Amino acid sequence: MVFAVLSWNLFHGRDFPPDPELRHWRYRLWPGEWRRGDHVQANRSLQGEFAGRLAEWDWDVALLQEAPPRWLRPLATRARAHGASGLTSRNELAVLRAAVADWNPDLIASNEGGSNQLLVRPPWRIDQVRRVELSRRPERRKAIWARLVRDDGTTMCVANAHCTAEGDHTRSAREVLWLAERCVEWDATSPLVMGGDFNLRPSEHPWAFDELRDRFGLSLATADDAVDHVLARGLQVVTAPRRLAPQERDVGSPGGARIRLSDHAPVAARFGVA
Repeated sequence: MVFAVLSWNLFHGRDFPPDPELRHWRYRLWPGEWRRGDHVQANRSLQGEFAGRLAEWDWDVALLQEAPPRWLRPLATRARAHGASGLTSRNELAVLRAAVADWNPDLIASNEGGSNQLLVRPPWRIDQVRRVELSRRPERRKAIWARLVRDDGTTMCVANAHCTAEGDHTRSAREVLWLAERCVEWDATSPLVMGGDFNLRPSEHPWAFDELRDRFGLSLATADDAVDHVLARGLQVVTAPRRLAPQERDVGSPGGARIRLSDHAPVAARFGVA
């Protein structure tokens, strides 16, 4: 049995064209599309594009960070999945924020509100969910944990986190270690996948990844310079976590150019379940 995992920071549903000129502030003022070369800056709702790209990829569980809260159902429906979410920061006056974000996502940016989301495809289903706060300041950071189960009784635990970005990232290291400890407390016997945007690079804080491995059996950091990871415990590695090439998150625009979704590369991995 192979269990496929995808982790992706959705950048609040925005694009990130490879040409820096297209990321100039003047393109954030008004909705529309602006083209240079093969790509466009698309300052409009990209819900359909994100949903379509997620639906095309092979995964059993998708761990999403910086996901617009209102996107959970559309993303899950398009991917033929079910899901759960945990709200993070800036979600007051949600209806107003959502309206502005749908009109001009680049202008409101992260102020549209955010969530961590889990999408789960059959034959797996969500059996239990926990939402925990990692930090309140300088902004609220949360994680969502779930126990998954198949009809044959096989269980799997997954945790999705977006950790603090400020400072030298020692704080994010502590958040990841705290979450790992909670995950093992909640279910010490089922295999565990813990992933997300940790804002933590092995090259900067190798001690944190050593402790994750030695204390909790969690290994397989994506790369020394990566902040997005899929760590595993109690699973056989079929395909080690890897960042997808930038072109793999490109989608077509109505004018024939390309839209590059998000400023983060998705991380994909495949594991064998005994």
